[in-house]
Amino acid sequence: MNKRIYKIRNGKICGVCGGIGEFLDIDPTIIRLVWAISAFAGVGLFAYFVAALILPYQDQI
Repeated sequence: MNKRIYKIRNGKICGVCGGIGEFLDIDPTIIRLVWAISAFAGVGLFAYFVAALILPYQDQI
């Protein structure tokens, strides 16, 4: 079975970190921390909202 990246509906903001955490099989909190750190670098916030627009929800796959 092919693994796909998706958003989850019960996520904190848009469900992006939860979906990526499930894809990588790690805790979504780690993804959130990395994303927050990268947001201070200037790239993370833009990348998050791009991912929120592009990724489908889990039930739409």
